[in-house]
Amino acid sequence: MISDALTRIKKVRKRIAEAARQFARSPGSIRLLAVSKTRPVEDIVTAFNSGQTCFGENYLQEAVPKIDALRDYPLEWHFIGPLQSNKTRLIAENFDWVQSLDKLKHAQRLNAQRPENFPPLNVCIQVNISEETQKSGVHLTDLPTLAQAIAELPRLRLRGLMALPTLCQDFEQQRIPFRALRIAYLKLQESGLALDTLSMGMTGDMVAAIAEGATFVRIGTGIFGERVGK
Repeated sequence: MISDALTRIKKVRKRIAEAARQFARSPGSIRLLAVSKTRPVEDIVTAFNSGQTCFGENYLQEAVPKIDALRDYPLEWHFIGPLQSNKTRLIAENFDWVQSLDKLKHAQRLNAQRPENFPPLNVCIQVNISEETQKSGVHLTDLPTLAQAIAELPRLRLRGLMALPTLCQDFEQQRIPFRALRIAYLKLQESGLALDTLSMGMTGDMVAAIAEGATFVRIGTGIFGERVGK
């Protein structure tokens, strides 16, 4: 129901503002990315009518029709799923951000395929911060070299880092990988890279992410309810 979605969005924004105050952050420094994978166009319009403009999609074949259907809406689209070489062109042509970049070859393809009349594609490097073999992401030891190479690509704009740590319930344990990502981010800034984005934290751990400096939190269930399908 529309009223349920609007209530959930309001609650999420309240939680973000409360966490920001608790950890001496400005609420305006934390952006809410609504993860709309598996959700129909109608749900996205409902969220938009509550003031939400940033949406994250994991599945290209599902996302492009939604993007096409909502061209008249001033939305910002983020690709947050695993990248594949045969899908980079559609991503470069349809999205404003890619948050899941972890290979130079994909960066080079996105750079070559980004239309010249479009602004540079905003990208974040996905870091495998918990070193899980089943997850995508560059390892911390390889991050500086990859970041420098991506920063040199003219049709991309390297904005920062993204991570999906191992899920856990303990608040202090949640903070540990987020802190490690923030330290890596600060080191890249010190090396001369103009980064401004830390995308970390989801419905279950966004307060810990905000405590450690998140500038984007990616919320799906907290906004749209339990996931449908995939």
